[in-house]
Amino acid sequence: MEAPRSEYDAIATLYDEWSRSVTEDVSFYVEEALAAGGPVVELGVGTGRIAVPVALAGVRVIGVDSSPGMLDVCRRRAEAAGVGGWIDLREGDLRRPPVEERVRLVTAPFRSLLHLASDEDRLTALRAARALLEPGGRLVFDVFAPSREDIEQTHGRWIEREPEIWERADWDERRGVLTLGVRGPSGETEMAIAWLPTERWRELLEQAGFEAVELFGWFDRRRYRGGEDSVWIARAPG
Repeated sequence: MEAPRSEYDAIATLYDEWSRSVTEDVSFYVEEALAAGGPVVELGVGTGRIAVPVALAGVRVIGVDSSPGMLDVCRRRAEAAGVGGWIDLREGDLRRPPVEERVRLVTAPFRSLLHLASDEDRLTALRAARALLEPGGRLVFDVFAPSREDIEQTHGRWIEREPEIWERADWDERRGVLTLGVRGPSGETEMAIAWLPTERWRELLEQAGFEAVELFGWFDRRRYRGGEDSVWIARAPG
């Protein structure tokens, strides 16, 4: 049976333009990678928006993604930046990353874990990430839960996020699922993004065997005091 096609394949060539204004997390993940040393495993590596700056900082990256199209763009981007040999790209699922190495740091930037639709999938992915870590290693990721204002301002509307690139958000608050549509000159797609309250993420991390969980409200490491965005650092025992 043919593997299901990733929703991101259809927008691989316009993804960088769509996300070009998202820069606030780059220095945070570079700092985490430098503190850990390499290699770093990045789950949901995409087009290398984080991985290439990490490699340019001198840290090797093992990048996992389910989209061959996104990996192709990442490969070209890394080569153009002169760090093609520093980024090892592997096609695979976040729940079963094709990684045998044990590392000090696993990351899942830009809300990658929100593509997991159920607690079963989330626990599988979190346990898989924990299994990749050396004793005392860290899993670092960011997620969000929408505000009432965000839902009211965006629900059911096509919004031009970047020139000629449009985005539509359809929010199902009962199920906690955002159906996100993206379309541009070179492709269009639709994907489901499932959010959770912060207390549920903490419970899942504890069930997955992590300890010493830290929670920030933004990439400047301010303490979480409520709000849409949450940035997590979870440490493996040891």
